Amino acid sequence: MTKRKRRTFSKEFKEQIVQLHASGKPRAEIIKEYELTPFSFDRWVGQYHSSGSFEERDNRTPEQEELIKLRKENQRLAMENDILKQAALIMGRK
Repeated sequence: MTKRKRRTFSKEFKEQIVQLHASGKPRAEIIKEYELTPFSFDRWVGQYHSSGSFEERDNRTPEQEELIKLRKENQRLAMENDILKQAALIMGRK
């Protein structure tokens, strides 16, 4: 089995696919005609119906947003902690 090269799709193409589906064209026919994976097709339709956007950041849940924020804060605090440890070592030598 050969692996296909990863393809990228424009926002306009994704909207066109979703509109085809909304107009009544069967899912299987769209997937076959445009050589899409069922997962990609379903994700595009779901994203478009939930937020109207295909961007990942627009489709995050509030919990995911909070988790990203907390991870960034945790990273910043760890960096500050490392800086203070180094300062304490330097001050301890004097």
